Amino acid sequence: MVNQKTIAIIVAAGRGSRAGPGGPKQYRPLAGRAVIAHTVDAFLSHDSVDAVRVIIHRDDGAEYDAAIGDLRANDKLLPPVHGGKERQDSVRLGLESIVEEEPSRVLIHDAARPFIDADTISRVIDALDKNDGAIAALPVHDTIKRADDAGAIAATVPRDALWRAQTPQGFRFEKILGAHRAAAGNTLTDDAAVAEADGLTVALVPGSPDNMKITQADDFGMAETLLARKANDMEFRSGQGFDVHAFEDGDAVVICGVDIPHDKKLKGHSDADVGMHALTDALFGAVGEGDIGDHFPPSDPQWKGAPSRIFLEKARDVISDHGGRIVNCDITIICEAPKIGPHRDKMRNALAEILEVEPARISVKATTTEQLGFTGRREGIAALATAMVAL
Repeated sequence: MVNQKTIAIIVAAGRGSRAGPGGPKQYRPLAGRAVIAHTVDAFLSHDSVDAVRVIIHRDDGAEYDAAIGDLRANDKLLPPVHGGKERQDSVRLGLESIVEEEPSRVLIHDAARPFIDADTISRVIDALDKNDGAIAALPVHDTIKRADDAGAIAATVPRDALWRAQTPQGFRFEKILGAHRAAAGNTLTDDAAVAEADGLTVALVPGSPDNMKITQADDFGMAETLLARKANDMEFRSGQGFDVHAFEDGDAVVICGVDIPHDKKLKGHSDADVGMHALTDALFGAVGEGDIGDHFPPSDPQWKGAPSRIFLEKARDVISDHGGRIVNCDITIICEAPKIGPHRDKMRNALAEILEVEPARISVKATTTEQLGFTGRREGIAALATAMVAL
């Protein structure tokens, strides 16, 4: 079978001096999130992109780590590598850094284009089936004038065959790697120009008017407006889950993926992780996909003693299939014993790792029923969970 591995390279090594004071533009906030985080997330979320590598300036390690946030938990995100003096040098170094990954296709994208959409990425990838390269671009609709040395109009340029180049620019990996090696030391305007200089065939595919590049300081205002418009198109849904498990003879309980020593264990068909079960139901509920029993029937012997992370991973994947992302989760454990507080951070980290979000998006709390009811009589443990999902 032919390898069709696709890796995206995000170029983020520039200084962005034209964007005014405030540091490199790729690390500045845009609606509460760094520009580069918006960009990287778009490629990590695309089903046809197998890995993402970011090319950063050698002085920007701390800024990158802070900006990328919870995306570091995504297995598709490769460690960043340092760029060179010019953009062309940075791209070449990025290409060299993924040689061992053996991709068949590579996408090259500017970190300062945070509004790239999945459809545009798909069009570029699909065009590589028949071409050495393909770039997202828009036809020029304005009348174009060429000026003379004095600044007067010298001629009107026919616009019929003119396009405005965007990124991503995609290529068959070995061919663009060879082209960049051959062009080392030159200063060409984009990767398509590098490909053209090496005789490669590069197709034009429709880009998006929203795929703007943040260049000037004023562009941040336009970007905020565009993001606000997109946010109005986003739907937020919440889900709720509740689960109960009785105690039986044992020496530990499993709650939110953490083994806690205790004089009992929880009784259940799987590992009886009451916290994960409640959270899994909350996530399924947020996207109208039933509950654990619908996806993992207790009558099916294959789930006997199964770790509950399997259920939670399924809920995570179902949300992804709906084009959604997990905003936050809140779990309350109801019991007299064992004590939950000493294990809370470990639980949050375990859940965050499974859901591929940062621990700050996970809350785990505990309460008692003041010795009332079955939990007050220490007959079992209950858990309540709520989850917010953005679609």
